[in-house]
Order: sequence, then C-alpha cells, then structure tokens
Amino acid sequence: MVEHSIHNAAVVGPIPTPGTSFMHKMFTFEGYSLDLKKGQASFNYSIENGGKLNFTEKISFPSVGDDIPNDLLKSLFNNIALILGISYWKLYCPKDIKIKNFSLSKEQADFWNIVYAKGLGEFFYKNKIDFRGFVQFPYVNKLTSPISFPRKDRVLLGLGGGKDSIVSSEILKKENKEFDVLILDTEIQKDVAMTMNKKPIVIKRELDPKLFDLNSKEGTYNGHIPISAIYAFLGLMASVFYNYNKVVVGNEKSANYGNVEYLGEVINHQWSKSEEFEKLFQKYITKFITPSISYYSPLRKLDELEITKEFVKYSKYFRVFSSCNRNFRINEPLDSTRGYRWCGKCAKCLFVFIQLSAFISREELIEIFGKNLFEDKSLLLLFKELLGAKNFKPFECVGTPEEVKIALDLTYKKGEFNQTPLMDFYKNEIRRI
Repeated sequence: MVEHSIHNAAVVGPIPTPGTSFMHKMFTFEGYSLDLKKGQASFNYSIENGGKLNFTEKISFPSVGDDIPNDLLKSLFNNIALILGISYWKLYCPKDIKIKNFSLSKEQADFWNIVYAKGLGEFFYKNKIDFRGFVQFPYVNKLTSPISFPRKDRVLLGLGGGKDSIVSSEILKKENKEFDVLILDTEIQKDVAMTMNKKPIVIKRELDPKLFDLNSKEGTYNGHIPISAIYAFLGLMASVFYNYNKVVVGNEKSANYGNVEYLGEVINHQWSKSEEFEKLFQKYITKFITPSISYYSPLRKLDELEITKEFVKYSKYFRVFSSCNRNFRINEPLDSTRGYRWCGKCAKCLFVFIQLSAFISREELIEIFGKNLFEDKSLLLLFKELLGAKNFKPFECVGTPEEVKIALDLTYKKGEFNQTPLMDFYKNEIRRI
C-alpha cells in the first residue's frame, strides 16, 4: 500500500491546458543509434512547429560484447528512448506524440501515460498545467513478448552517493550477495565507491545543449523530471550488458509520502522512488523486455530514521557521502573546493542534518557540514515545512514530518543543540515541554 499525506494547496490563477498555444506542435521519438563496441548510444527527438527542432541525447558506457540478442537490444533501447525523451517533451508538452520505427501495445502505452503524468507531477503543479488525461501515448493492437536471457546471480547496485545507497550496500554485504555498483560519473559517487572498495561501472549522459538554452526562454516549460525512472532504465541496460540478474536501489518507505494535492491527485516529488513505481516498473520489464532481471529496494520497509541509525555505524563514509542536489547539477554545481559536500541551504541538507543530529555528536556533525545548521535563522521556513508546521513538505527527497519530529525529539534529549534558533522554535512551538 502506498502511503500518502495529502495537503490542500490553493492553485492561484487559471490552469492552462498543456499545449494550448502549441496545439500544432508534434513531439516525435525519431529513433536511436547504437555502437556496443565503442560504448555509445544516441537518442533523437524532434518537435515540429512549422519548422523543426531536433534534439540528440548521448550516453556512453564501457564496451559491450556482441552476444546480446538483437531483439532484446531493440526492446531495451526503444524503451530507454521513451524515458530519456521526457526532458525534451516537457519543453512544450505537445498533445501529439509520434513514435517512429516501433509501436506500443495499449498496456505499454498505459504504463508510459502513468510514468509521464505522475513522474512529472511536480512539474505540472509548478507550471499550473492541467495534466488530467493529457498524456496519451499512441498504441496499436499487438502482442509484445519479453526475451529471456541467462544471467549470473549477482546484483548491480545503483550508487547515488548518499546514505541510502550506502546502507543498501551494507545490507547486501550482510546477505553475502555478490554485487557491483553503477554510477553516473560524479566525484561524490566515485569517492563513495572507492571507500566501499568497489570499482564502479560508469555511465555518462550528455543532454542536448539546446535543452538548456530553450529552458531559459519564454514560451517553454521547465521543471522537475522523474530522474529515478531514468536511472532505473539505465540500471536495466547495464544489467543486460554486464551480466547481472538484479538491479538494486536505495529507496525507502518514506518515498511513498506525497507533498501536495493538485487536481485530485497527490503530487509526489519522489514518485519514481515510490513503491508504486517500483511495482509498475518490475511488471513492465518482466512482461515486455526481459523476465531475467528483477528490480527492487532492500530499504522499502525502512523509514528515514531507521536508515540513518544504521548508516551512522559506518563512519568511514562521513567525509565522502552527500545527497545535496547541488553536487549533481549540470549547471552551477556545488564548489567542492570548500572542502564540504553540502550547500547547507537546501531542504535536503537540513533534513539530513536533523536526522544525523539524533545519533552522532555535535562535533562530528559540524565536521560533515562545515557549520551548525540549527544556528542558521535563514533556514527557519524550511525547518517549519519539514516539520509540517507551514505550507507542505518541500519538493525534495526528504522524509515525513513525523520522522523529523522524532529525530528532533532525540536530538533535544541529547541537549547538544538546544541553545540554537531552530531548536528554540521546535521546543517552544512543536514540542511545548
């Protein structure tokens, strides 16, 4: 059962139907090219508007042999093209969608309608777009059969660089699972993999530079995409390429908790980390791509506090891990020359600081973040939102207000941070003891 907390939020102003001024536009999945020996793939898209806008996204990966069934490669890369295309489709949200060179069954189209609609929920909310029934992938009446492909019994762990994937790795070690790690070429992930004593499989993405140019112009939409869904498909690709039968990710129970209600739906920033997506994805790949690979999270039954309590047992990661999203921005990444991997200004930083404050010393925590976040009065609004005392849960990968309150109660009892502005608010307005 997917858990949600629903907060009502007023939507100010008219809600535009996507593509109202772009109804003559069409988005086309043009196809892909693939070179396994060179480790390169390119995915092509276009938007027609009298003229034609063309986009190409590239991914690179370690060289692959030629023993993979061609039908499996086609199925795999046709589907990867659909998930990567979400970044370009959302520029204008064209009503008309065209897929060249292959077709979807109705059940497959239904899956993609859900992935685009729910995965872009935050995007639709922030842009005040009425998404109800809007995303409609074309389909034909056909049967699509998956392809079995013998795999070794071993795990490929998607390594994000934060505490969740680290705890997942320690669980796999305790279970005596043979596993390797997959990263998307960031210094944080490389350092964590090195600390883990794992040589990572590295996949690199190169988005079309026109995307960033258009994102800054009037008349286009911009916003959050379901990045974990993209990672899921790339993890599936790597498992096919390099002989794994399980893709493991570190997605916790708290990812099921939504942020805000909009047009009758719960908008969840973390939807592609949720149990709902996990089950949909597993069913889809089993039925339409290959039943030989499974996808799951060993943290699904654990909340943020339980994961943090386990994470602090492994202090060797304290100086290398981070889940601050500034580290992963293509534009304006965090300046790592400061010696710290946390911006100290976002909801994610504050949430992790709160969780860790319940279990480790003040000195250790400040050494990780470079400062005492409870002293920063500018974070009070985020603090209130994390507590559920104002607005709604921030659009970040953070836990529930209840988890925040439990952590702060443990921190308060320790007494190391009680004489700070943020803990004063917690003591006087929330705890009231």
